[in-house]
Amino acid sequence: MDSGQEKPAAAAAIYAMENKPIVTCAGDQALFTSLYTALAQQLPREPMEWRRTYGRAPKMIHLEANFVQFKEELLPKDGTKALLTFPFLHIYWTDCCDAEAYRGSVKEDVSRWQSSLRAHGSADWLIIVVDGGDARKKNKGNILPRSSIVDKIRGDFCNKQNDRCVVLSEPLKDSSRSQESWNSLLLKLRTLLLMSFTKNLGRFEDDMRTLREKRTQPGWSFCQYFMVQEELAFVFEMLQQFEDALVQYDELDALFTQYVLNFGAGDAAKWLGSFCSPVLNWSGLLLRRPIDMEKRDSIQRGSASLLDLRSYLFSRQCTLLIFLQRPWEVTQRALELLHNCVQELRLLEQVSVLRGALDCWVFLSCLEVLHRIESCCDRAQLAANASHTVGLWAYAADKLKALGHLCGLVSRKGPTSEDLNRTVDLLAGLGDERPETVNSLQSPYKKLKEALSSVEAFERHYLELCQAAMEMYRAVGRLRSARLLGKSLAEFYMSKGEPERAEALLAEALRSYVCEGWTFPVTHTRKQMGECQKLLRRSADSLRTSALLAGDGNLSAEERMRFCRAVLDYAGQPADGGGDPYATLDMGVLAQLTRIRFGPDGACVHSGAALRVELTLRCLMPIAVRVDELAVGVHLDAERVSKGGARGAALPVTVDFEAADTAPGRPSSLSAGPPPEMDEAHDRSPSDDSLSSAGVVCRNAHLLVRRHDSVSPPDASGPLARNGASGTTPAALKEGAPVLRASGITLEPGDNSVVLAAASNEAGAYTLRQLCVTLANVNFVLPHIYPSVQYHVYSQEPQLSVRPLSEPLLAGLPQRVKFTLLTGHYAVRKGDALQLSNSDSMPVLAHVGCTARIANNGGAVAESALSVQSSDKVTSIGLPPTPPYHTLEFHLEVLCLIPPGPERLPDERLTNGEAPRRPRSYSHPDTAMAAIDQRMSIDCPWSIYSTLLSLTFHIPFKTEHSLLSAGNRKYIQVCVHNVSDCDFTLAHVKLAEKGPRRRASLEMPCLNACARQLLCSKQSVYFLWEATCKEALPSSLECVFSASFCPRGRCEDAAFEPFHYHFLVDNVPTLYSVRADMVPPAGERHCRSGSLCGLEVVIERAARPADGEPAAADDDKTEAEGLGSGKVMYEVADSSSNWAVCGRSSGLVSMQSSGSWAHKVHIEVMPLFAGHLPFPKIKVLKYLPHNASSVQADADSQVENDSLSLLDKTLDDAAADTASVRSRGSVQSLGEQQHRGVALPRLDPFGPGQVFNHSHARQVLVLPAADEHIVEVHAT
Repeated sequence: MDSGQEKPAAAAAIYAMENKPIVTCAGDQALFTSLYTALAQQLPREPMEWRRTYGRAPKMIHLEANFVQFKEELLPKDGTKALLTFPFLHIYWTDCCDAEAYRGSVKEDVSRWQSSLRAHGSADWLIIVVDGGDARKKNKGNILPRSSIVDKIRGDFCNKQNDRCVVLSEPLKDSSRSQESWNSLLLKLRTLLLMSFTKNLGRFEDDMRTLREKRTQPGWSFCQYFMVQEELAFVFEMLQQFEDALVQYDELDALFTQYVLNFGAGDAAKWLGSFCSPVLNWSGLLLRRPIDMEKRDSIQRGSASLLDLRSYLFSRQCTLLIFLQRPWEVTQRALELLHNCVQELRLLEQVSVLRGALDCWVFLSCLEVLHRIESCCDRAQLAANASHTVGLWAYAADKLKALGHLCGLVSRKGPTSEDLNRTVDLLAGLGDERPETVNSLQSPYKKLKEALSSVEAFERHYLELCQAAMEMYRAVGRLRSARLLGKSLAEFYMSKGEPERAEALLAEALRSYVCEGWTFPVTHTRKQMGECQKLLRRSADSLRTSALLAGDGNLSAEERMRFCRAVLDYAGQPADGGGDPYATLDMGVLAQLTRIRFGPDGACVHSGAALRVELTLRCLMPIAVRVDELAVGVHLDAERVSKGGARGAALPVTVDFEAADTAPGRPSSLSAGPPPEMDEAHDRSPSDDSLSSAGVVCRNAHLLVRRHDSVSPPDASGPLARNGASGTTPAALKEGAPVLRASGITLEPGDNSVVLAAASNEAGAYTLRQLCVTLANVNFVLPHIYPSVQYHVYSQEPQLSVRPLSEPLLAGLPQRVKFTLLTGHYAVRKGDALQLSNSDSMPVLAHVGCTARIANNGGAVAESALSVQSSDKVTSIGLPPTPPYHTLEFHLEVLCLIPPGPERLPDERLTNGEAPRRPRSYSHPDTAMAAIDQRMSIDCPWSIYSTLLSLTFHIPFKTEHSLLSAGNRKYIQVCVHNVSDCDFTLAHVKLAEKGPRRRASLEMPCLNACARQLLCSKQSVYFLWEATCKEALPSSLECVFSASFCPRGRCEDAAFEPFHYHFLVDNVPTLYSVRADMVPPAGERHCRSGSLCGLEVVIERAARPADGEPAAADDDKTEAEGLGSGKVMYEVADSSSNWAVCGRSSGLVSMQSSGSWAHKVHIEVMPLFAGHLPFPKIKVLKYLPHNASSVQADADSQVENDSLSLLDKTLDDAAADTASVRSRGSVQSLGEQQHRGVALPRLDPFGPGQVFNHSHARQVLVLPAADEHIVEVHAT
């Protein structure tokens, strides 16, 4: 493509005309002129859908056209493909309706017109035939129908394109036919114009893309390609597609930027050398013209500089963005452009630029952009979008400041001759003022020229720019940027010799940097602040700043050394000298507290114990500093005492302070803040001390809830306050406050360890609050130590405890227990003794050679002999002398006697209403052994009250007894269960009668042959005795079972311990004997199932209570009366469902009151199964008449009483019968007619052994029925 063939004059003419697609008009010009206005107005009214190539989204556009008279010069020549001068459509106008006129002139004219179009390759044409109607009326004789003329034109010129000939009917009339004709014509024009535009634009884009792909070939020119792609941008702008036009300029911008970056990386393009020409003009951006023709011509000629190309490119982008109503994007792009241009000129090292020229260009460009934005926006929009423009204001102020330093307008002496010459050169490079800004009093050109003309004007303009930018920064919330600009303004004031105006700006910037942790800006600003304070002669502030800089790691060693010597020189001045007395600085400027460690036994000690507090300080000074004193302020809270002593405390021994909380050179008081200290809060009711509410409180909320940018400097308001009246004490204390001190300490650079002796005389919680280091008349104070560091001092009462040496403690055997005495604050003196009250059930065994062990914190200190003296009531244990907070341990042997059983008889009554203090056994949930709690009362020398201690013993045995009968012979069986985990040997087993009335005729020989019996763990052993008496056996026997036992393996006699078991055996004699016999049916030898058999029961009285027995107690009167009445009840029942009782199953029998007497009962029963069946069960019960039931019976007796209420006086002794067949031994209740609350007879069972059943285990043979084929045998 060769766009360079266009002449500048022609280009100027092109851009002076309307930016619309060109449409040529040939034929009848008068006819076209009459229709031009209507055609130009109606063509863009309706939008058309523009479908683009390469899959781009379609758009709706309004087509306009620039209708011009057809000239052959307007047709594109070979090689010329400029789109702006390209005619997209050619129209021929005619209203010919006469055949002669058509053949004579019109046909030839159309032929020449088409020949010209074909010669130049133009295929987009249209013939419009106008039917006016008036001419037809005048020449009615010669006119042909309009359709005939149109057909001739179509036949002559539109062979295969009949739609290229359109008829416009009556265009000047207001009729529906005319309107329809106009609509058809306009649609055809829009369609053809859009088709031509799409076709030619696509061809142009393909040629442009081909040219861009040749950029790596030699001879490729960016300027030529620039003109080609800008032509495409002009076309999009002509179609009002500003977004697409902007994309073309952005692509050109990106392409050029990439080539510049490649040049900086060493890949240089040859055509880029044309942009390395010296910069001779720096007049800034020109945004008041749609197109800067001068710069465009220089780009087209290839003589433009980098600034010219960037300025022209941005001006076109700015114009399009304003058309798109995006003015705020202009400011953003402008700021990026200005910064990029400066960097690109540095990359293109061959470009020669006068010093200060770039600053002038940037300053003028910033103001030009701001004025352009102000011209298209109102004040409200500018104020609402200040965040977009403030960057340009700040950049302009920065460049104006740079020009002021360059031209000598900032120095105190004013500009020199060299500065004036440089100013003249800079102003000469601006050139003449542009015509667009000549009449403007606030043009960027006039402002820069005026600012460089004098010192006063420069200061006025610079301050205006700074103040405007700072106000905008604050308005949009960009405080950091405002403070950074304020810091630059402070530097300006310092260079002008006005430190008082610079101090506030530097202080604000420094506070912001410190709070946000910007270390390098902090260091730089702090150095400026120090210079400002020196000029203002503020020694105290200068001292603080010098101390901070001396410990700042961002400075060099020489600078830190200089600032450190300044601090030492100030501290060495006398109090009445030039320095302020007793200056207070933050600890962070001198050292950082990194660790606190308690030793040697942790952070919880008893009162009076030695406690060391080791502080680790990281000195920030570059040299060793010898301080006069180091003091730590401590707060004592006497109420918060550790109740559990050292073992109950959970305080950390070492507390580390993270260095990240305090940045280098940053005071700890201005750090990010201490962590919150949370504590529990409980609200209790004053009436009953119940908990009503609970919560969490923050103990240091006053330090957390505050503004970090308004932190006041450290003071001495804490416990470590300066006392000016004292000349000897460098750091006086708050009255009564404990303080830890160390004097004469040298702090080396880096970590230092300082050991302090902590106060521990008074019990309580000690909190380390403040740290103060004194250097002559300077105090370095850490006002708050966080996280909170505490140590506890406790005062503990003596505690006495007793524990078994082995678990469990067994009753009946000597057991060793350990007594532990924690002396607490009490010192055991010589002669102190423990007085143990002796108990009959648990005596203390005397032991010779007992020793006591004295220990401290688990380590043995000494052993001493223990004196134990026992008497009947008291055992005295003499204690060896023991220091406070030591542990005294000794062992004793105790013996818990196994309780033999109940010691008092049922009729025993307490005399004073209080039960005797005897140990009671109970079941323990963790073991099968019964447990006994033994309490000891001990009188201690340190208390007027007795100490009660308890030991739990377990009984290793469980003893049971039972009475066995064989007719009238009686046997007593004792079972001993070993429920412990040990094995024992039993010996000397005896059973004897107990009580004051022992019977000489009663003998109980033992039937066990072995003298000693081994009783293993979880096993049982049984012993059996036969009770014989020459007289009748008593009704009850009070016996005592005695034995000796010892652990297995220790069978010497001394090792055996006694064991007794007391029990009472009731109802010893046999009163009745029951015999039963089964009688088969008549004619049968054996019983058969299903046949009735006879059961003969004989109840025989065996004996009465022995003569001479004591009278029955109240509880036994009922039984005696029942026995005396001679009535017993029998009942036959079968619980195993083998028999069916037929007829009566129970009844009353009367026995003779004296002598032996037998009663025989015959009962019919039926066997239900065949086999050897056991006899039915026969019960014999005591029958107690109603007059003997005054004593309340138990629940079971009452039920039996109710069921037999009808038997009283209503049933005859022999005829009492239940009178029904009872199957399977069930008894029908007769208690439906009972009356509650009436004295009724009751039934009581006999005791074991009182009734002996001789047929209890007998069986009878039952044969099956004779007609059964299958024999079912039931064996039990």
